Amino acid sequence: MAASVACCFFSFLNAPLKFQSSPLCFVAASSLTPRASSSSKLNPEKKKKQYIVRVRDEDCTNNDGPTQKMAFKSSFGSSQQKKDKKESQPTDLRTDPAKIHDASFLDAVVKVYCTHTAPDYSLPWQKQRQFTSTGRQVFSFTLFYFSLLAYIYCVCSAFMIGDGKLLTNAHCVEHDTQVKVKRRGDDRKYVAKVLVRGVDCDIALLSVENEDFWKGAEPLRLGHLPRLQDSVTVVGYPLGGDTISVTKGVVSRIEVTSYAHGSSDLLGIQIDAAINPGNSGGPAFNDQGECIGVAFQVYRSEETENIGYVIPTTVVSHFLTDYERNGKYTGYPCLGVLLQKLENPALRECLKVPTNEGVLVRRVEPTSDASKVLKEGDVIVSFDDLRVGCEGTVPFRSSERIAFRYLISQKFAGDVVELGIIRVGEPKKVQVVLRPRVHLVPYHIDGGQPSYIIIAGLVFTPLSEPLIEEECEDSIGLKLLTKARYSVARFRGEQIVLANEVNIGYEDMNNQQVLKFNGTHIRNIHHLAHLIDMCKDNKYMVFEFEDNYVAVLEREASNSASLCILKDYGIPSERSADLREPYVDPIDDTQALDQGFGDSPVSNLEIGFDGLVWA
Repeated sequence: MAASVACCFFSFLNAPLKFQSSPLCFVAASSLTPRASSSSKLNPEKKKKQYIVRVRDEDCTNNDGPTQKMAFKSSFGSSQQKKDKKESQPTDLRTDPAKIHDASFLDAVVKVYCTHTAPDYSLPWQKQRQFTSTGRQVFSFTLFYFSLLAYIYCVCSAFMIGDGKLLTNAHCVEHDTQVKVKRRGDDRKYVAKVLVRGVDCDIALLSVENEDFWKGAEPLRLGHLPRLQDSVTVVGYPLGGDTISVTKGVVSRIEVTSYAHGSSDLLGIQIDAAINPGNSGGPAFNDQGECIGVAFQVYRSEETENIGYVIPTTVVSHFLTDYERNGKYTGYPCLGVLLQKLENPALRECLKVPTNEGVLVRRVEPTSDASKVLKEGDVIVSFDDLRVGCEGTVPFRSSERIAFRYLISQKFAGDVVELGIIRVGEPKKVQVVLRPRVHLVPYHIDGGQPSYIIIAGLVFTPLSEPLIEEECEDSIGLKLLTKARYSVARFRGEQIVLANEVNIGYEDMNNQQVLKFNGTHIRNIHHLAHLIDMCKDNKYMVFEFEDNYVAVLEREASNSASLCILKDYGIPSERSADLREPYVDPIDDTQALDQGFGDSPVSNLEIGFDGLVWA
């Protein structure tokens, strides 16, 4: 069988107490709010409805044209919406700034109350203590992923976009068990349902089925991408009071921005209007009363002030269109290459690049489609016939330039793009299919609950960024952290796996990477569970870990001990539900197993040199 590295995390069950430590700062009040109904199946109406969204033409070579109207047909309409609702034909939202307290668009901004129950990544069969919040604000402190986020529990905001739907931030309703919303001037809370979350773009779509909530409601109109120095008004429910809050400023910058929650790089609007904990998910308006984006994070340090960020309507439109096309959110695609700028003339001459343009391919992810057509040393000079500058930028609007990866973020998963490349001095045209990036160590766990399997006290679970944050970097170890930061997945489905134990002679094992089981290299945790199930004829189960450490268990004795261990520790099952499904081999290209790990970080947030960037 072809060999591949998989990392499995295992933890011991012999500790009577569990001490948690995390770089994140949580400030919240505990709550025993009942769990909301988990039913979230969609019942689309036969008659489709539309969102009316005004966006400026984002063609990079001609962006001074007239404003366009884009109608997003919705297959997820709610039954309480009627044909004669005003929201199907939004009215003009222009208002006198002196009378903003009477502006109708303020009534479309609602307050969100959420009860969260996060998974316990160290003890993956259970959840952490339930807590209630009315939102979380994301603060950006540094450009380093695992120290980038600091959550503070406070008020949270959302706003109506038509067709019985609300828009808010994904981090506001993460790990939700119950979500309620309240309109301005109303004393009643209504139960809301999370339809979909876009983790990478930090956007979530909510619905409210109660018809009383929508009486007299008018949705917001999404406006075009603003210009520098355009006025902006942020509306929401931040800390400091219970009523709606309004702050005002200007647009300071528009560029590709690091999204803290999703660890992604997308277009963002920087503003100087105050954004405080609780503004998350609230709208930002221009002078015409149109929504130009969603407030979602701030940058705070001793050297800076008044730096807030808004998700622009172009990203919101991409999110809604993705959900409409697929019935789910598929995420932003990537090219899957590490690029280096070509500002140095000698470097361009060495690569036989005749003009002052292009970016150098330094690394190609094996799981990307680009690995089939691109090679290290290729120079990308165009993307869909748009020239790429030597600084890795492309034309944006009339007189601006923006990071090359902005063009990729305008595409959808499955789209085909044409790249112009120079390979050993010879110009070529190649086509690449864009797909979402595959992370060896994921930043978020799909489905919310991590996978695990318990064998006689050995607890195996995949390595993830939430687990690193919960366990603390010191307990994870430098070697695993290096793999998490520098290793890319060599095939789809590959995982790094860890462990803890309660068996005699193995008490000191903690956060160890398992590489082999009975001589077979482990590809992921589902593969490990499959191998364990298939070893019924073996007397011993042999686990080989990093640093040449070996653990051996007698199979029949281990099976008998597992039942007692589950009972003693109150564990409902010896494995997570997803590992009970039939195993499917994820490897479709055996050549991927022979490719080694690189020497550069796998995230732009951890690259301390501006000359390199992942696309």
